[in-house]
This record gives sequence, C-alpha cells and structure tokens, in this order.
Amino acid sequence: MKIPYTHMSYEAGEFVDGIQTADKLGLPHEKVFKTLVTEGNDKNYYVFVIPIEKELDLKACARSVGVKSVEMIHVKDLFGLTGYVRGGCTSIGMKKQFVTRVDSSAAKQDKIYVSGGKIGCQIELAPDDLLRADQGEYADITM
Repeated sequence: MKIPYTHMSYEAGEFVDGIQTADKLGLPHEKVFKTLVTEGNDKNYYVFVIPIEKELDLKACARSVGVKSVEMIHVKDLFGLTGYVRGGCTSIGMKKQFVTRVDSSAAKQDKIYVSGGKIGCQIELAPDDLLRADQGEYADITM
C-alpha cells in the first residue's frame, strides 16, 4: 500500500501489555494504541483500536458497528481468528478483514504507535494511514 511507517523493536518475553511496551520504548502513552477483538450479538467479529490507558465502552462500540451488543473474545480464540497472539495483535493484516473502528482520539495525533504483528514489534504511522491499511473508521469507543 506504500504507506510510510517506522519500525521499532524491543526485548520482550511472552506477553507485554501496551503500557509496558510504551515504557520500554520511551513513548508517550497517549500515542500508543492497542488492538482489541470482540464478537457481536450477530456472531460477527469486530476490531477496535484504542489508547493503551483507555477501556472499551462496549455500548459505544456496538453502536459504532450497528449491532445490539459486543463482547471481548476469549484470549484462546485470538490466534485462530486473527493470526496474532495477545500482546502482538494489530488491526493490519489479520487472517480476515473485520469491521474496524479506531478511537477518534487518534485523529488528533500526527503519528501513533500500534503493534507490528508480534510481541517486540511496534510501528509508527499516521492515523489516517492506519485507517487506510485496516479499512477502518474513527469512532468514539472508549470510556
């Protein structure tokens, strides 16, 4: 897609949460985003990308994708569904293209950081470029 990005790597064991990742790389927390996968009451899967210090507002998430409700998927189901492991999940390049929403706070940043698809790998890119890569839309989805 010829999207400009910067790759960053860090030493990590198995699971590292977004706050630990940001701290290891010396990144401002408001620019680092995590990727969460949910299942809707319609049995479809939905992906949400939010700041690492925020939590999903599940009702707002459901509204943003036009369903009655969404719930987080079980961690054990993440790899089979997306091809990514917990701590290394990204909205870019999943096994299947899911409806994706990126928290609207990303639009206020010139660059954001998201997982590069494995633990120990982060990428920096413009938020609009992330939307282009994951075919997402901005939405107010956090508490």
